[in-house]
Amino acid sequence: MTAAPLHIAGQRLMLDPAGVAVWPAEKTLVVSDLHLEKGSSFAARGSFVPPYDTRETLERLALVLRRWRPERLVLLGDSFHDRDGCARLHASDCAALQRMLGGLAEVVWVLGNHDPEPPVGLPGFATEEYRRGPFVFRHIAQPGRTVPPGELSGHYHPKATMPVRGSAVTRPCFLTDGRRLLLPAFGAYTGGLEVRDPAIASLFPRGGRAFLLGAERLFSFPTGPLRGAAPMLETANAPP
Repeated sequence: MTAAPLHIAGQRLMLDPAGVAVWPAEKTLVVSDLHLEKGSSFAARGSFVPPYDTRETLERLALVLRRWRPERLVLLGDSFHDRDGCARLHASDCAALQRMLGGLAEVVWVLGNHDPEPPVGLPGFATEEYRRGPFVFRHIAQPGRTVPPGELSGHYHPKATMPVRGSAVTRPCFLTDGRRLLLPAFGAYTGGLEVRDPAIASLFPRGGRAFLLGAERLFSFPTGPLRGAAPMLETANAPP
């Protein structure tokens, strides 16, 4: 699996095709929008879906932790789908999460709109936003061009469309303009919002560069100006 380098605020980040960002100099792994226990939340409201989203998401998280071996994990909010999600964790999933987090020097739970309260009984500390070095880690990007270089956020579950051999493909993606980085959602049951949607386009009015997630590598292309741009054709095909 091949990660892509990205330089922001004088620091080198690595973008992993699994949908996480790594700050090698600080041995920090950043992941956003796990939405653990989304399936059980839906079931409680009468919408029944296969109840395996938490297990799949945690297995994928374990893989990237083994691959990068960070000392610090920063979770950019909406780690649980609702404020009671942590309490609904199956005992085996809770034990697996405890093992993963217990081996880290620091775990940072940035609070999101779905999980505005810190998880109970899990390692780490919770905060509205986290600052380290030149970076600020928050759940929702701060609007406006005055934001200092070095913002990492989630929330919007970005996806983008890329032309491929006369057609087009749509995938979750990272999006950056060299000042901020918007991470894709990591959770198994998370959808996506097109980068040309006004909610995202307003953060990147001059456009930026999208890194679409592939099975083994990222597919990068410049977006061009996003504000006011018409969405491209979307298909269900996968990049080669």
